[in-house]
Amino acid sequence: MVYMWITARRGPWQALVVTLCLFELSSVTGQARYSVPEEQAEGSFVGNIARDLGLDVARLISGKARVITKGSRQYVDLNRDKGTLIIKERIDREELCGKTTPCSFSFEVILENPIQLYRVTVEVIDINDNSPSFPKDDIHLKIAESVAPGTRFSLESADDPDVGINDIQKYTLKPSDHFKLEVQNQPDGGRFIEMVLQNPLDREKEETHTLVLLASDGGEPHRSGTVRIHITVLDANDNAPVCSQPVYKADVKENSPEGTVVTTVSANDADKGVNGEVTYSIAHVAREAKQLFEVNVKTGEIKVAGKLDFEKSRTYQLNVQAKDQGGQSTSTKVIIEVADVNDNAPVITLTSFSSAIAEDSPSGTTVAIINVKDLDSGKNGKVDCSVNSNIPFAIHSSLKNYYTLVTNGVLDRERNPDYNISFTAVDEGSPPLSTNKTISLRISDVNDNAPVFEQSYYEANIMENNSPGFSVFSVKAQDSDSGQNARVSYLLIDTQLNGNPISTYISVNAENGVIQAARSFDFEQIKSLNIFVKGQDGGSPPLSSNTTVKLNIQDQNDNPPQVLYPVQTGGSVVAEMVPRAADVGYLVTKVVAVDVDSGQNAWLSYKLQKATDRALFEVGLQNGEIRTIRQVTDKDAVKQRLAVIVEDNGQPSRSATVIVNVAVADSFPEVLSEFTDFTHDKEYNDNLTFYLVLALAVVSFLFITCLVVIISVKIYRWRQSRVLYHSSLPVIPYYPPRYSDTLGTGTLQHVYNYEVCRTTDSRKSDCKFGRAGSQNVLIMDPSSTGTMQRIQSEKSILDEPDSPLEFKQWKPSGSHGNLGHFQNHKLMDSSTDRSHIVSGQIRYTIPEELKTGSLIGNVAQDLGLDLQRLRSGRARIVTRQSIQYTELKTDKGVLVVNERIDREQLCGDVTPCSFSFEVILENPMELHRVTILIQDQNDNPPQVLYPVLTGGSVVAEMVPRAADVGYLVTKVVAVDVDSGQNAWLSYKLQKATDRALFEVGLQNGEIRTIRQVTDKDAVKQRLTVIVEDNGQPSRSATVIVNVAVADSFPEVLSEFTDFTHDKEYNDNLTFYLVLALAVVSFLFITCLVVIISVKIYRWRQSRILYHSSLPVIPYYPPRYSDTLGTGTLQHVYNYEVCRTTDSRKSDCKFGRAGSQNVLIMDPSSTGTMQRIQSEKSILDEPDSPLEVS
Repeated sequence: MVYMWITARRGPWQALVVTLCLFELSSVTGQARYSVPEEQAEGSFVGNIARDLGLDVARLISGKARVITKGSRQYVDLNRDKGTLIIKERIDREELCGKTTPCSFSFEVILENPIQLYRVTVEVIDINDNSPSFPKDDIHLKIAESVAPGTRFSLESADDPDVGINDIQKYTLKPSDHFKLEVQNQPDGGRFIEMVLQNPLDREKEETHTLVLLASDGGEPHRSGTVRIHITVLDANDNAPVCSQPVYKADVKENSPEGTVVTTVSANDADKGVNGEVTYSIAHVAREAKQLFEVNVKTGEIKVAGKLDFEKSRTYQLNVQAKDQGGQSTSTKVIIEVADVNDNAPVITLTSFSSAIAEDSPSGTTVAIINVKDLDSGKNGKVDCSVNSNIPFAIHSSLKNYYTLVTNGVLDRERNPDYNISFTAVDEGSPPLSTNKTISLRISDVNDNAPVFEQSYYEANIMENNSPGFSVFSVKAQDSDSGQNARVSYLLIDTQLNGNPISTYISVNAENGVIQAARSFDFEQIKSLNIFVKGQDGGSPPLSSNTTVKLNIQDQNDNPPQVLYPVQTGGSVVAEMVPRAADVGYLVTKVVAVDVDSGQNAWLSYKLQKATDRALFEVGLQNGEIRTIRQVTDKDAVKQRLAVIVEDNGQPSRSATVIVNVAVADSFPEVLSEFTDFTHDKEYNDNLTFYLVLALAVVSFLFITCLVVIISVKIYRWRQSRVLYHSSLPVIPYYPPRYSDTLGTGTLQHVYNYEVCRTTDSRKSDCKFGRAGSQNVLIMDPSSTGTMQRIQSEKSILDEPDSPLEFKQWKPSGSHGNLGHFQNHKLMDSSTDRSHIVSGQIRYTIPEELKTGSLIGNVAQDLGLDLQRLRSGRARIVTRQSIQYTELKTDKGVLVVNERIDREQLCGDVTPCSFSFEVILENPMELHRVTILIQDQNDNPPQVLYPVLTGGSVVAEMVPRAADVGYLVTKVVAVDVDSGQNAWLSYKLQKATDRALFEVGLQNGEIRTIRQVTDKDAVKQRLTVIVEDNGQPSRSATVIVNVAVADSFPEVLSEFTDFTHDKEYNDNLTFYLVLALAVVSFLFITCLVVIISVKIYRWRQSRILYHSSLPVIPYYPPRYSDTLGTGTLQHVYNYEVCRTTDSRKSDCKFGRAGSQNVLIMDPSSTGTMQRIQSEKSILDEPDSPLEVS
């Protein structure tokens, strides 16, 4: 259902809101809603119904649009000429709806031809045209002077027929010296007004008081009403009446007659005499309630005084006042509930009706529209409408209270010319009330019956060489219609025969259906022909039916036999294949021949006329089957030539001869090798291509690997230089594990810095420290006076050629700078007692092929363990598999992937796939079972099992040219090692030589023909079949199927022995492979030559620098200063220093001190060293090498 809202303004009071509703039923087209103020003059504009409902004025006029109302009064009329709605009668909102809001009335606009129904709702907007009014102009009250302050006196409220803001908004009491006014809202929308005594009354001072009560509404302009209250002050009256109940509740049926007692209000007064007499009255209630109920002044009985209607109001509230003669009063509430009764039967109104309907009307055609209304409410007002059964009509509810009668089946005038349709409307009351209404519908006739032939297929015979105009036979058709609709004419349907119109061969008499020959027939040219005759009636539109007539031409004996198989072609090489394991009686082939003659002239016999080896084959006399008459041996020639003669039984007999070529071989390649030798060349090309591709792949891999290694080394060295020379962190000295203190003091100051010389390119590589030329350790003699000594160390700490770095666990043994000791640890996995009760069990589901380190789950959280427990309990994983797929991170309490998980390798075809292990904790012992369910990922493409592709494949399957539609060529068989929907396979034909000839089964992979094979189809057919799985993303495999469309092997050989294209393709492929291999090899060799050249150059430079036989002449920087003043140093000192593990393999470079200090020696020292600040570093120039601390 679609809604469209349209809003417009016309003048200060007029508003238009249209709701267009489109329903499924054609009878109920739309619904519109308008808003107009009350009291509009006759002829005032309401809305443009034609525009708002999408209708044009012509449709309103042709459809005889009119307004249908439910009540006796029609407030709105339709101007069909303009398509507008106008006010027809003055609308008084108060008269129409009373206090009900919102106030609206509805009607329908109906159109005919076709029937269309539109619901229109008009909302009447209230205007302030009524003033508030009180029931009386004056109110007289008698109040005793002894009444205490706070005593309340109820007053009758005013009434304003308007609603909303135009209704009464406030009350005002003047003057307010002794009394104040209190107003309370009631559930039914009314107001309860009470006057409250504020100051005591004194009869001696003022015996009477006059007050004015003013009621005002909120409309524009404001309106008001007044009532005067006259109060007489009486002498003392001690007690006021007291009601027995504060609230009375009663029920009354809506059909209760006048005078029915509803309830009785009772009040007592403790005073005696006149002051104790109580009277009852109904005060300050709505005018409608006063008209429906009355109270007995003396007894307090409340009776029905008018006609109650549950549909108008379900609840009434009365305020009953009890007053004594001394002026004292009290009030109580009486709530009366009106009970609904089912007192109204449904009313059926025929809104629209067509007395006749055509028998070819479609299902769902609208026949009539009825309105069903029940004046009751609730369950009593719910109506169910139905029609009599066993008729092709149904009833549907379109709008509220509207029903549409539509056709619900096929109408046939010949069976039922008319129908009596009865509508039944039943409400849901108890007891239910119902109403019936019957209408008569006539079915009009149409030409709905086509002529019917006595037979759908005829067959007749005619001898050849007949005379033109010869009558063959006649056809006849009947029509069940009458009159002109039953008159049948016979026509010949125009078709083609041998490129000529069929009318040049046969003619049909239009009146009686006699078929005549238009020419003489020749059996050798036309053996039979099919003609189509149409019988057409005279209806409008005309109906027709067809019949087929097969005309057989009878033959005379004037033709020799014709051999159909094997077909003789000039390029025949091999016709049939016989395996060498063929037994006696093996069927080689069958000679098939026909004789276009008939009778005994067409009886054929077969004889073997000539043969390469007559002792090997024989021919069946009657059936033409060629079979072996002995066991085939290896000595039999591959080529066998047979000459078979076919004779008919005519006088004189006629014959035909056929040559059958037979190949005695076990496989098709043997046949090819006998006639064409391409196998060796193809195998050679295939091998050459394979080795070229392999060589190209290997060289490319080596070249790329070389590039990656070079780039990685460069990046690593650059990163090391950045970390080493540009770090802002303090330098912490590191001591090797085999460090020894030669002075025996056990301590050294770790802040010494050394000024060293370096090569100019040391900034571009790792910082490495050169090893001493001899195994000496520089020591200091405490007793020396500025000289240094050297001793022989037992062994260099890095004397091994390629000693790896040793990693051990550091375990402190003390504090204050002690080195401590290293301790080796070996983790021993004690066997777990399987008999322990499993403390907990969890299960995770992950996809296969997750990366190492991927999160599986939070074991600590899922098992309710904290991280401290995991660490203290030395939590670890115990698994039965040889591979530990998972790892437990005890610092985070999470389980991560440790090894690549392959679902197919782990479980194969088993589903679901899972593995389990235990998490064990100690102190106390806990065992938790963990199960990992592996979800399959689509990581394997389909594998084609059949057909198997080999390098020497030429023809895979053979299809005879006589193959019918749906002929099974072959079947593609594939499997997928994945599971679930990832293993569901579908087969599609991707490419084909002729897409109109073959199709592939989507689910089973069967390749079948989709049309008849013809002589025009190419012998060589190449099909590309793609096999896809159902994974996301899907994976596929492709297989090439070669098909030969031929009846014998000669055709296949002549087509498939042409390898020119394949050879050209192989030559081009070989050329490009050789070219690519040469380019990649050149680049790889060039790269190796450059690398080796650089290495040799650097090696030669290092040999010149460090291994020269010339004496070493010390070099001092220009700004060098001798801090001891001696001016000399011994130049033969060797230094044992620490190095990186691979420093032996690169140039020797020296790092610079972290601070600008020069190590000096105090002659008077006793084994300690001092340092002084140099004025400037010897390597302080901008282009100085890398600085290392």
